[in-house]
Amino acid sequence: MDFKVFGKKDAPVLMLVPGLGVSYEIFIPLIRLLENEFQIVAVQVDGFVIGKYTEFTSIDDQAAQVVDYVKKKFNSHIDCAYGLSLGGKIVSRVLERDEIVVEHAILDAAPLLPLPRWLVAPLRYLQSFNVWTCYHWTGFWRWVFHSHYFDVLLDECKKVYPYGGNRAVLDGYKSVYTNKLNSISGDDIHFWHGTKESFVAKPQVKHLKKLYPDVKVEVFKSMNHGQLLVDFPEEVAKRIKEYNGVETRQCFMQ
Repeated sequence: MDFKVFGKKDAPVLMLVPGLGVSYEIFIPLIRLLENEFQIVAVQVDGFVIGKYTEFTSIDDQAAQVVDYVKKKFNSHIDCAYGLSLGGKIVSRVLERDEIVVEHAILDAAPLLPLPRWLVAPLRYLQSFNVWTCYHWTGFWRWVFHSHYFDVLLDECKKVYPYGGNRAVLDGYKSVYTNKLNSISGDDIHFWHGTKESFVAKPQVKHLKKLYPDVKVEVFKSMNHGQLLVDFPEEVAKRIKEYNGVETRQCFMQ
C-alpha cells in the first residue's frame, strides 16, 4: 500500500480510498477542489498501485495498513475518510477495528455484506473478465454504456491493470464477496449510493442501519456506481466541506 499526500500540512486530514481496479488518480479532480482546505492522503490499494508490481492481500490487511499509517503519521486521528466501493469497505473495516479516530466517514456504495458461497466464484471471474475487457477491448464497453463517466473508469483500469493484473482483481473480489461487516464505530457515518445501483445498495444500507442506526444515507438521483465522484466532484467536495465544518470555520475566521 502506498500513500500520496496533497494539500496543506496543518489543515484537517482527509483520507481518500479508491475502489477496486482504479488508481488514486480517480480522486485528482476532487483533490484539486479541496487541497486548499485539507491535508489529503490518497491511498493506493495493494494490487492497484501505479508503476509498482504489488499483490492484493485482503480487505482486513488493507484496513490494518491504513490504521498503522494513521497511528504513525497522525497520532491515531484523522478528520474525514471517504471510501469508494471497495475503498468504502476498507474504511468500514477501519471503523470496525476501532483503533483510530475518524471524525467523519463516507462509505460510497460500499459492499458490506458477503454473497452466497455458490455465487462467489462465478461473479469474481465475471468481474475479472469485465476488468480485462476494460483494459484490452475498450471500444465494446464505450458502445454499451455511451458514457463519459465509464470512459474515466476505463482509463483508470488501464493505469493499474499492468501492475496487478488478473490476480489482483480475482483476489480483491474474493475478499469483498466473502467478508461481512459485523460492527462499526464512529461519531458521524454516511452511506451514499445512486438510484441506478439501488438494487445492490439497499441491502447494504439495511445491514448498516442495524449496526449503526444513526447512519446518514444519501441517495443520488440518476447516478450509477462511482458516477457522482467522476461526473460531479464539486458535489462531493461540497459535502465533505459541510461535514467537516470547513465553510463555518472560514466564516468565523473572517
